[in-house]
Amino acid sequence: MEPTAIEATVDFHADGVQHGFLKLPHSHDQSAWGCVTIPITVIKNGEGKTALLTGGNHGDEYEGITALLNTCHQLMPSDIKGRVIILPMMNAPAVTAGTRTSPWDQGNMNRAFPGSPTGSVTEQIADYFTRYLIPQCDTALDIHSGGKTLDLIPYAASHRLENIQQAEACAEGARLFGAPYQVQTTEMDATSMYDTAVEQQGKIFVTTELGGGGTSTPESIAITQRGIHNFLVFSGVLQDDYRHPRVPPIALELPDKHCYVQSEHAGIIEFCVHLGDPIKRGDLIGKVHNIERTGTEPVPYYAERDGILLAKRHLGRIYMGDTFAVIAEPV
Repeated sequence: MEPTAIEATVDFHADGVQHGFLKLPHSHDQSAWGCVTIPITVIKNGEGKTALLTGGNHGDEYEGITALLNTCHQLMPSDIKGRVIILPMMNAPAVTAGTRTSPWDQGNMNRAFPGSPTGSVTEQIADYFTRYLIPQCDTALDIHSGGKTLDLIPYAASHRLENIQQAEACAEGARLFGAPYQVQTTEMDATSMYDTAVEQQGKIFVTTELGGGGTSTPESIAITQRGIHNFLVFSGVLQDDYRHPRVPPIALELPDKHCYVQSEHAGIIEFCVHLGDPIKRGDLIGKVHNIERTGTEPVPYYAERDGILLAKRHLGRIYMGDTFAVIAEPV
């Protein structure tokens, strides 16, 4: 196997709690012999399953970062059987900058897999996950939210997979996460995603979208903390009971790429429906206003399917090609 430049300061096989770093040498203008440091926590108690928990895949999505930082100092070896590997800031450079992508190479971590041991900073981190971290886990949870540009209803998600047994296990993990909604999703392009890298190795994978707007709320953090707890119980690592929400999750699906509504105009978006609203085919979703001149009618966008508004653009400024609405169908 081709070597990696990344060094882990933790022992993945030692019992107890370890807080350390993944260190990637990176020479740049401000530090000739510098390195990128990615915080990592390993909690282990004997033999058993391994759960890999990640946040900060995108640096402006804060539910996963915050809740996993809490988990790093709250979860004790006596609580578990097996091992939990936690990286709250998977794309640490992006988290430090508060941006979706890395300031070092503009790399989008969730579009960089399987990565390369000799590639950019983002590609080398992706490669380390692909060849060193994913093979160690049985289950993986990657916590996302909308970041600065999207608002979403809170949901846990799984994907359609060729391996039916694997797909059913992923869907069960998403259901037991305990978010208000459970979604079986079709991605716009899954080719280079972390999700795909985990699933291709036969692991059980659950992802989430738990808010948006580049911030978090007490409610979104509470959903995330409960979901982490439940996922660890589901993984067979945490020896505890599930924390069930008061209302079972509402099941939705994104059956195809046409659930993503994209703008063919630039300007200001005026929404005519609220997040989570039921939508009928032909309903007016929003209007794009021309900001180059006055006296022009805004361009209307109508729903082409029934469903509910799963996600919407958070920013009022919109450009051609921006996804400004996602319509999910009830199962």
